[in-house]
Amino acid sequence: QVQLVESGGGLVQAGGSLRLSCAASRSIRSINRMGWYRQVEGKERELVATITSGGSTNYADSVKGRFTISRDTARNTVYLQMNSLKPEDTAVYYCNARISPWSGDSWGQGTQVTVSS
Repeated sequence: QVQLVESGGGLVQAGGSLRLSCAASRSIRSINRMGWYRQVEGKERELVATITSGGSTNYADSVKGRFTISRDTARNTVYLQMNSLKPEDTAVYYCNARISPWSGDSWGQGTQVTVSS
């Protein structure tokens, strides 16, 4: 397992930007996949973006071209750069890690992102 701590959420106007950070308690170099999910109260948690240990990325269609996931293995941190934010991006954003394809998921505590119109 790995402990994850998110930061960087907040209130921003539509069209603005935020960068979320996810600090891991151990080296992320060999973690199979890390990613960001988001959840609106009353709805299911949904995938936003993932990045593999090989650097491959995957995005939800709703954020393609606006969000970028990246990682810094020296800092054991994964980032989510969010540009051109929309009110519908408002949610609690959670960091996720899956150490291997056969392991369970680790989750952070979440960080609130609110986009005002």
